[in-house]
Amino acid sequence: MTDSPLTPSPLPVDPKVGKAWSGRFSEPVDELVKRFTASVGFDYRLAEFDILGSLAHARMLKAVGILSATDLEAIESGLATIGQEIRSQQFQWSIDLEDVHLNIERRLTDLVGDAGKRLHTGRSRNDQVATDIRLYLRAAIDQLLAQIKVLQRALLQLAESHTETVMPGFTHLQVAQPISFAHHLMAYVEMLFRDAHRLTDCRKRVNRLPLGAAALAGTSYPIDRQMVAKELGFEGLCENSIDAVSDRDFAIEFVSTSALVMTHLSRLSEELILWMSPRYRFIDIADRFCTGSSIMPQKKNPDVAELVRGKTGRVNGHLVSLLTLMKGQPLAYNKDNQEDKEPLFDTVDTLSMSLAVFAGMIEGITVNPKAMRSAALEGYATATDLADYLVKKGLPFREAHEAVAHAVRFAESRHCDLSELSLEDLQQFSSLISADAFNALTLEGSMNSRNHIGGTAPARVKAAISKARKALI
Repeated sequence: MTDSPLTPSPLPVDPKVGKAWSGRFSEPVDELVKRFTASVGFDYRLAEFDILGSLAHARMLKAVGILSATDLEAIESGLATIGQEIRSQQFQWSIDLEDVHLNIERRLTDLVGDAGKRLHTGRSRNDQVATDIRLYLRAAIDQLLAQIKVLQRALLQLAESHTETVMPGFTHLQVAQPISFAHHLMAYVEMLFRDAHRLTDCRKRVNRLPLGAAALAGTSYPIDRQMVAKELGFEGLCENSIDAVSDRDFAIEFVSTSALVMTHLSRLSEELILWMSPRYRFIDIADRFCTGSSIMPQKKNPDVAELVRGKTGRVNGHLVSLLTLMKGQPLAYNKDNQEDKEPLFDTVDTLSMSLAVFAGMIEGITVNPKAMRSAALEGYATATDLADYLVKKGLPFREAHEAVAHAVRFAESRHCDLSELSLEDLQQFSSLISADAFNALTLEGSMNSRNHIGGTAPARVKAAISKARKALI
């Protein structure tokens, strides 16, 4: 959705063009008010969908006997011409016509005469714009779902090469237990599956047709809403005309879901930033996804990850903006709803770009298994394994926990790892400890022992990767 084929030309102001409702007023709209209320500077992005909606509406009007075959043919031809003009940037947008809908309608009337004036029969801009936004958002969701899959595949590709690469798992950003790098990456694959499910579920509520609600009460014309819904690919109708034109909960739900996707990307961004630092050296991000410093020649900055982390706040802000937009509106439609589009459009653009650049960045990551392993040997990552060993020997867990805690304090005083203590040293803390305890204290032993669904054992991680790949087909 970022690069729409319907990109507009600059918006000239044509002083000869009047408002569509100018007969009601005794003086022209103030120039400042004109610019303040106009939305064509951003809702031009709905042009493609406005044309689709108008074609379906016109064909329905013909089917129920409101439009003649001649009028329908003229409208179809005129809208095709307008679409070509917009794609080739030859379309002359006018701020005097306020929005994308009136710009297209006026051009259609210029092209085909009275047939263009009849197109608006049985509809209002209120249900027209609600339809356009839903068509736009449905297409955006489809694109975003495809982009999430691309990112997941990039993560799976990286994970497949590192099912046995040991790294420290963290809690509180402190070394906790040994895990595989692949297992860590698969956590984000799972998050993205849930994100995709939320978007898919949101799409069901987006994919309802408001057209036919007119301004708020419906229309007296014998319209066929089911026909329009079928032609436009909607799964159902908005069942209440007031609700159809006045609520934007579907847009709020989409931005909320997008905020969660961005939050997941932001968390991974934070980890990539940390892992790339000299203090970690777990990974290196390809030069093409980094920038330098204007003053420090040695710097290689993970700007892409930092920007994704920063843009998450931008999307969160759009969510708050839309919630605030709706919270005080009485039914039905109010001009406030013009403010729904910029946050929505920017959310789509930000998420789409973030997913695209993230997938490329993941593909360009180089892993440093030696640094990861070295870090996993710090912080007594296998202490829990020793406690579990004692439990299996018959010691109650709380007693085992206490015994190993004392052993850790002893190892700290010796500046060594638990695995580097002698058997005699370990037996000070429990007589149940035998030579086989050292198997539990190895990084690989710790990982392999967690051989259950969701565990970090390499065999389980490989199975999880295979399952995820099948789900993405």
